[in-house]
Amino acid sequence: MRVNTNLFWILAVFFGLSAAGYTIWSLIDFANTPEQIEPLTHTGVEWVGTIGIALGALLSILIAFYLTIAKRAQGGELPEDVMTAEIDDGDPEVGHFSPWSWWPMVLALGLAFMFLGFAVGIWLAFIGGPIVLIAIIGWQYEYYRNFFAR
Repeated sequence: MRVNTNLFWILAVFFGLSAAGYTIWSLIDFANTPEQIEPLTHTGVEWVGTIGIALGALLSILIAFYLTIAKRAQGGELPEDVMTAEIDDGDPEVGHFSPWSWWPMVLALGLAFMFLGFAVGIWLAFIGGPIVLIAIIGWQYEYYRNFFAR
């Protein structure tokens, strides 16, 4: 995690410097552009690129800050950061999965209808919405009763 944190801090500095350089470059380019070529299309700072690169810097800062806080809260090093760790040290129990469950495919069908409805016709989204709700409820309560109850 230490390497990831350092990587995102380096990316934050890089994107911050890139945003400043991009802004300065667009101002220099605007100063050298004759008015008769582009009279109304260019007004100085090119805001879309500047804001996009600055948001990349802010995102890198956010991720680096989160990783720093998470590393401090976990109280120790991850197995990936310890040179003498074995592969099994980083292999925790992930959870319980249902390999025979049909509910993920029903949910995918409902979401496909919903997104197709947003793109083609809203009436398809009204068909997909109840299918999505039924699939989420069915998947959640799959082990609640009958043969698979726990």
